[in-house]
Amino acid sequence: MIKQIFGKRKTSSSKASSQNDSSSDVGYSSVNALNSGGGGVGNSGKSSSASGKGSNSGSGGLKSSNGNYGPQLGNASVVSNQGKKAGSGGLQGGQGMNFGVYEALPSFRDVPSSEKQNLFVMKLDMCCVLFDFSDASKNLKEKEIKRQTLLELVDYISSATSKFNEVTMQEITKMVAANLFRAFPSSHDNKLPDVYDPEDDEPAMEPSWPHLQIVYEFLLRFVASTETDAKLAKRYIDHSFVLRLLDLFDSDDQREREYLKTILHRIYGKFMVHRPFIRKSINNIFYNFISETVRHNGIAELLEILGSIINGFALPLKEEHKLFLVRALIPLHKPKSVSMYHQQLSYCITQFVEKDIKLADTVIRGLLKYWPITNSSKEVMFLGELEEVLEATQAAEFQRCMVRLFRQIGRCLNSSHFQVAERTLFLWNNDHIRTLITQNRKIILPIIFPALEKNTRSHWNQAVHSLTLNVRKIFIDADQALFDECLAKFQEEELKGKEKLEKRELTWKRLEDMAASKAVGNEAVLVSKMSSVAIATSTNSPKATSS
Repeated sequence: MIKQIFGKRKTSSSKASSQNDSSSDVGYSSVNALNSGGGGVGNSGKSSSASGKGSNSGSGGLKSSNGNYGPQLGNASVVSNQGKKAGSGGLQGGQGMNFGVYEALPSFRDVPSSEKQNLFVMKLDMCCVLFDFSDASKNLKEKEIKRQTLLELVDYISSATSKFNEVTMQEITKMVAANLFRAFPSSHDNKLPDVYDPEDDEPAMEPSWPHLQIVYEFLLRFVASTETDAKLAKRYIDHSFVLRLLDLFDSDDQREREYLKTILHRIYGKFMVHRPFIRKSINNIFYNFISETVRHNGIAELLEILGSIINGFALPLKEEHKLFLVRALIPLHKPKSVSMYHQQLSYCITQFVEKDIKLADTVIRGLLKYWPITNSSKEVMFLGELEEVLEATQAAEFQRCMVRLFRQIGRCLNSSHFQVAERTLFLWNNDHIRTLITQNRKIILPIIFPALEKNTRSHWNQAVHSLTLNVRKIFIDADQALFDECLAKFQEEELKGKEKLEKRELTWKRLEDMAASKAVGNEAVLVSKMSSVAIATSTNSPKATSS
């Protein structure tokens, strides 16, 4: 059966190329996606051969004239298995592609083992045809045929017992590229950064997900398969392939981003030669997000991958990893949408501090640099991350940054937003942080004492008031003399402040009195001048002259 199909495929291909030089007609069982641009499959007028060599594409899968993976579907046509050209009412697939009958190929169970490899390549070629999912009622039968074919491919690649050869890998990457690598809708990039809010926007669903999901599963199984030789596969899963894969992380569909996250992590683990390039490419995405676009859907997923990568860094840390922390991870605290990926970002930051405790000072200073001023919810997140970092911080690193740090903590203690003040006071519930503070109380207490005392006297929230009393008690128990000294100094400063205020008020009153007296004097002078002008005017009038 399979030999007959291959024979018909050869015959129909040769007949079609002799009849029409402007387009390539191939058998339905192959259903090649033809390239309408210059160079590529179809322009030569030849179809794929029965030996399974695939299309005339270069290494890394079929590339279009612009260097992108995947076929450029143009005004090509496909014929039926008898080699007859399809009529004008043929099935529409992809972008303006007319093709003939799209029918299922034989199942792998129905062909001998010796022919399964060739059938696998033919099914891959068949799945390069794309369908329009914007109309749900269009081409239902053909879409279902492709879906079932993709499922068969997943089953086949999962049960493979021999190494995939170079031709197979080329066809696999060609099919994956044809289905996955695409441009997102224009509306995707039209969201203004100031207006864009992922939490408020409705989650978008990719219309072609019924096919995309299976293609992603297929790619995942291929990368994870023990039959995939990394040394051979790196020719096709190359830098260009990885870059296009990273571009897809900006997809609006979270299901797609979850698959991409898993696949990229597998690629990072399997293809060691690509590891530096993947890290660099992710860095570039972060730089672009921070400095230019301020919007990207896949930052959380990329950070999740990096969290696992950072966990595997060897010690001592390389300089490039430390630069990545300073130049990419810490600045990621700046965008307004940090809440969408803060959990993953905080994990990455903490991993760095746990790997190298000397980085704690760098991280804390970085947090203080991007500390929010008016965004209370963001401030609460920063306090949570600060606690995690401080928990991994040793005394030497803590002492380097504690003055600047506790000036900010003092401001947070006095915040009118109760959640900010409450979250700050919760820092004393952490045993390690409390120990660090107690050991350095002679420097820290004078800095935050005014904030504690103001909370005790006048904070409107009862929970904050109670927690403040607990913190005061910790300092009293640790060093009563220091507390009394700070209290006396605070009261002295408070008295000086009152005297300064009274002096300022007296100064203003004196200025007001002077201004008022000058105003009265000026008014008298003005009246006198006006009287003089009036007399002079009346003296020089015609009536006065005649008399």
